[in-house]
Amino acid sequence: MISVYPGGERPFVHLSFISMLIPTLLLPLVGLIVCLFISICFHFKESTYTHCQVANALPSISAAISLTPQRYIWRGCVGLHSAPRFLFSFMYFSLYQRRLQGALLRLLGLMVLLCSLMENSGLLLLTYVASTENYELHKKGFIVFVLTSALYMLLTVGLCYIIQRKYVSLTGHELKSYRWKLRLFLFNISCCLAAAYFFRRHNQHCEPQVPVVLIYVMCPVYSLFALFEYLVVLSNMAFHSTSCWDFTNTHLLVATPPEAKQY
Repeated sequence: MISVYPGGERPFVHLSFISMLIPTLLLPLVGLIVCLFISICFHFKESTYTHCQVANALPSISAAISLTPQRYIWRGCVGLHSAPRFLFSFMYFSLYQRRLQGALLRLLGLMVLLCSLMENSGLLLLTYVASTENYELHKKGFIVFVLTSALYMLLTVGLCYIIQRKYVSLTGHELKSYRWKLRLFLFNISCCLAAAYFFRRHNQHCEPQVPVVLIYVMCPVYSLFALFEYLVVLSNMAFHSTSCWDFTNTHLLVATPPEAKQY
């Protein structure tokens, strides 16, 4: 909820953290869904094409966001999404600095901040440099995003564990946040490894189809990579959404400083 108070000559905006978090999370989620929908329905052949020229069922995210108009939709969503994300990074850094004691633990808190900033920067790089424009630069942005995202999750889960064991007992919301962070981190890492496996297998062997364990159907290898790539991104979004429990009662105040009195 957003409230605007006139306050005479000093207006300010009162914005709850949840009011900021919801659109911040929905922007990339909706953008991704729209881009994939347009790619599958209208640009299926172009978005699923690979150097192996084997049939695929799903486009990769890089292919989906490199076409037009998808690239502009994705760039707009991520661009608007990134500003609050940078703010959230510093909010977590402030939280850790208040709760952690000792130079080493404070250094870990700083590393979490750096990983968060690099993750967001990597996302911006791979977003604004499409794979069809500069593949090498796009690939580097993707690698930075994936690696710093995984390291950020690992350090965050570790710091939450240290805070719980050594300093203060986590509240109900914070404990729930920690447990979901741990689950989503393990799920994200599993999906990352699966995506890397299928991507490497596709590039090395160009297999048209492989049997999928448990469901006993044949599926294109590159489509399996795309599926796990979706899960990596979605679990990353879900991990960041746990901040709603960490900052339940947090509000943002935007105010103008009082004017100097004239005598």
